[in-house]
Amino acid sequence: MLRVKKLSEVLGRNAYTDAGDFLGQVEEVNLTDNKVDGWRIKVTGDMSRYINGARGIIIPHQFVKAVGDVFIINKASLPLKEETEREELEEAENKEE
Repeated sequence: MLRVKKLSEVLGRNAYTDAGDFLGQVEEVNLTDNKVDGWRIKVTGDMSRYINGARGIIIPHQFVKAVGDVFIINKASLPLKEETEREELEEAENKEE
């Protein structure tokens, strides 16, 4: 059964990728003609490094997989750095520790 949520209930929810990575929190909803067009996510934690240091991103609604206790987003929709750059960052972090 489809459950309807108020937009005010969704704001502030934690957002995760479908791969299980914590992305941030839902900060705002973008409406067009009384329909949800996109979501602004305040990026926190490690994911900020992978999206070129951005503090927030806008995700089109079509890439949202689920809205419930948490907000799940299709990871393929994120503007992530190339895999090689990401691996280099992780290697550099491991050397610092």
